[in-house]
Amino acid sequence: MFILIASSKYCLVILHCICFVFSFCATNKQSVGRPYKIMDNISRLCLAFVESKFNISKINENADGSFDYGLFQINGHYWCNDYKSHSENLCQVDCQDLLNPNLLAGIHCAKRIVSGARGMNNWVEWRLHCSGRPLSYWLTGCRLG
Repeated sequence: MFILIASSKYCLVILHCICFVFSFCATNKQSVGRPYKIMDNISRLCLAFVESKFNISKINENADGSFDYGLFQINGHYWCNDYKSHSENLCQVDCQDLLNPNLLAGIHCAKRIVSGARGMNNWVEWRLHCSGRPLSYWLTGCRLG
């Protein structure tokens, strides 16, 4: 029974990832002719992979005692309210909302972060693993033509 439950959860995760990749490809198909839009989408996909390995419910404790939440690992000290310590809550959202499978709160907050002066450089993992690297890997399997 335990293996069956674990297998069922594993299948659900796979189905969720397939839907995520499908919608990513569909989004980029609509962006053909607008290369900057495609690059923004690819950067976010790379960010989600290097920060959380696409784990929507990931919570990570940092060395300073703050926590990062969700797909994009958004920090509770600056961007969301985790009710654990004083937060600037610059995205005006509860950190728990960043763990929601519909992803809207996380996407809106990530867009707000990226619109700031540091852009994608707010994420250390993005700087280390995505910035300046060929991101075309993330389009593998998408038929954009």
